Amino acid sequence: MSENQKKIWITGASSGIGKAVAEKFANKGWKVAVSARRKVILDKMANHQNIFSYALDVTNSEEVNKVFSKIIEDFGEINICIFSSGTYDPKNEQSINIEKIKNVMDVNFLGVVSSVKAVENYFKEKKSGQISIVSSIAGYRGLPNSSGYGPSKAALTNFTESIYFDFKKFNVDVSVISPGFIKTPLTEKNEFSMPFLETPEFAAKRIYDGLIKNKSFEIHFPKPLTLLLKFFRILPYKIYLFLIDKGVKR
Repeated sequence: MSENQKKIWITGASSGIGKAVAEKFANKGWKVAVSARRKVILDKMANHQNIFSYALDVTNSEEVNKVFSKIIEDFGEINICIFSSGTYDPKNEQSINIEKIKNVMDVNFLGVVSSVKAVENYFKEKKSGQISIVSSIAGYRGLPNSSGYGPSKAALTNFTESIYFDFKKFNVDVSVISPGFIKTPLTEKNEFSMPFLETPEFAAKRIYDGLIKNKSFEIHFPKPLTLLLKFFRILPYKIYLFLIDKGVKR
């Protein structure tokens, strides 16, 4: 391994966007620490010379701290963290199910918060690096049949905006990733047509370019969909609710 080799930690890396991003960075020569609950998949990914497996349940904050300490011990340093752990089941979003919503918030929101907390002192003392959080366009505004997932992503986006200011004082870049519909095991559960559906590899390229080349606060894609929904964000409630009510099949 080269002494100048850059290093990255990615959670939620066993499938979908997280897995594709891990492989993208590894193929670009980065040393990649991958974390998720499914150790068997991570270990298989670690057949790549630049990928290293660190199984982790992000809902266990003590475990998150231990894993990050182990990564620093093994890697020496980390330049970028991408926190992309998440869960989603549309069948559980049809009505308000408190236990299911708690689980979604534990993984999608609090799991990411625990991950950021684990690396907070490291990056602030280092006074450099990047933290990027995978949210979703589902967090832009309220949508039908999204009693848990959408709110968890809205909280995540707001959290990322908030900590941006805290980390900026320490020369640490914070960004949010807002994907549209990407073909993953989670979106395959959807029973509706997904406009502008893209592959995980498409997402990985946009994320890599956004973090390495552009370094903008929000990395969002695919643009035809995200720009439309950004327009919807500024609409008055009366117009927005009318359009969604008429346009979304429930």
